[in-house]
Amino acid sequence: MEISTLAAYHCLAFVWYFFIAYSITHVRTEERPSEVFLYGGQWKYLTVLNLVLQAVFYGVSFLADVLRLIKNLRCAKCVISSRDLLFSVLAFPVSTFVAISFWTLYTYNRELVYPKSLDGVIPLWLNHAMHTAVLPFAVLEILATPHRYPAKKKGLVLLGFVAFLYISWVLWIYSVTGEWVYPLFALFSPGGLAAFFAGSLAIIISFYNFGEFLNRMIWGQSKFCF
Repeated sequence: MEISTLAAYHCLAFVWYFFIAYSITHVRTEERPSEVFLYGGQWKYLTVLNLVLQAVFYGVSFLADVLRLIKNLRCAKCVISSRDLLFSVLAFPVSTFVAISFWTLYTYNRELVYPKSLDGVIPLWLNHAMHTAVLPFAVLEILATPHRYPAKKKGLVLLGFVAFLYISWVLWIYSVTGEWVYPLFALFSPGGLAAFFAGSLAIIISFYNFGEFLNRMIWGQSKFCF
């Protein structure tokens, strides 16, 4: 894909994610179901954090494209390294995890992850923007441009650290409010919950490996060309 076309795409994707993140964080207070938006507000939900992550990633990607267009290759190289690290370790695996885990649990029992009371607050299009569109966006990014993945150990350590931070945030909210971020967690014993978190981490690691596999299959081991 031409750099100018890629820049236009990344700009549009950034604007889209910024708009979606803005929309979900500005749901009118009087319309929020009290049992859903407790301590931590929307910032306790992985879905919302992922929207911010995607906006940051596409913003960095757009900046890298602009630097390449103006031939500032020294700065572009640094920004591209940051872009690739963001995509490989977080943007692709988290988006894939959000989309697949949400719709799997929603199909099984929506009350475990997305109570029916939210239907009157969050329109259908916004629900799909948060939980469906994130996956094709992630796949399209792999198709659009190659990304250099870090050493496997480094990538998995970074991914595990971010997962640990989010789990700690979830547990902290429970310790303060006595309410779980997702009703699903209330079904587990402490040991069961630990197993669920470990299983979720294993799944997101598999998505990391899948993204690396797709990137290699499509682009091979070729270096990024400036």
